[in-house]
Amino acid sequence: MSRPAPRGALWALLAGNFVIGTGVMVVPGTLNEISASLSVSVATAGQLITAAAVVMCLGAPLLAAAVAGWDRRQLLALTLLWYAAGHAVAALMPSFGALLPVRMLTVVAPAIFTPQAAACAGMLVPPEQRGRAVTFVFLGWSLASVLGLPIGALVGGHLGWRMAFGAIALLSVASAASIWLTLPQGIRPAALTAAAWSRVLRSPVLMGIVSVTALQGAGQFILFSYFGPILKQDFGADPTTLSLMWALFGVFGLVGNMLVSRFIDRVGAGRMVLLTSSLIALSLFLWPWAGTLPWLAVVLVPWGLGCFATNSAQQARLVGLAPALAPGSVALNSSGIYVGQAVGAGLGGWLLANDAVAWMNWAGFALLLAAIGLSVAIDRSRRPA
Repeated sequence: MSRPAPRGALWALLAGNFVIGTGVMVVPGTLNEISASLSVSVATAGQLITAAAVVMCLGAPLLAAAVAGWDRRQLLALTLLWYAAGHAVAALMPSFGALLPVRMLTVVAPAIFTPQAAACAGMLVPPEQRGRAVTFVFLGWSLASVLGLPIGALVGGHLGWRMAFGAIALLSVASAASIWLTLPQGIRPAALTAAAWSRVLRSPVLMGIVSVTALQGAGQFILFSYFGPILKQDFGADPTTLSLMWALFGVFGLVGNMLVSRFIDRVGAGRMVLLTSSLIALSLFLWPWAGTLPWLAVVLVPWGLGCFATNSAQQARLVGLAPALAPGSVALNSSGIYVGQAVGAGLGGWLLANDAVAWMNWAGFALLLAAIGLSVAIDRSRRPA
């Protein structure tokens, strides 16, 4: 197999994660517009997040086994073309009932792309650079929060959610072309045997790390899923203001991920997870005292720094602990992210529907504390006596 210098391929994988992340987050960014356009409540529209998260959760490990033998250039490019088609069709749907199944089919793509891109990145560089390569590729999600999410919210707020979905379809086609042109041929990670899957599933450390990811995701998505409606209801935010708040969150998300990518091999993935999780918990704790938009912007800074960075650190943690098991463990970790999204969006929707918005941050804070405690316990269990 002839391989060019991997830098271009790593950038293409980063760009693919940007498109994937923008598409996943377009629903939270345009929730107000979807609700109004399709004549459903915000809590009902929020079930698009829950249903999609369930598909991504179940799909990541199942599809990791199904596509094990595929050339990664073909797999990742075709996945992005599927994503493009799904968003294009979704933009044409006339009702919520029609949109929901299309959305569920569309998000098969993130279930494949993100874990396979992470595993692929680890194969393009020497072992001592794996942590940095994985976190670099995951910067695409941070860029999605900096650019994709606020621009999607702005487009959705002024031109409608259908135009935002159409834009993602076009970006997906462009990203598929980039993957095809830059990724080397012949990258075929060895398929995990049943024994290898058993090693992943029976490993207390690996499954504990996946559980940390799920708790983190649930804690964040209780509020994150309904960020737009809450800002509109409690702060009177218009689409432009909401877009700016998303952009602020995303800028610090990018900064946090860049810092993690730079220092994770020196500091250690476990310590990075502890730091980034603590930053998220701090914002959730301070949320009730953010009485104005400027103070809310300040409160969001630690959350932004930790939000995407903690997922990057978790992926690198798994790859570093067991490189040979990474295709399975990273896929399960992606499932953990989506389990968290499903649980968080579902619980947040229930609290919103029952006029218990004031409890949303505290429920999220409690789940973050549980994640931090479990992560510390895992690290202590691995230290020599």
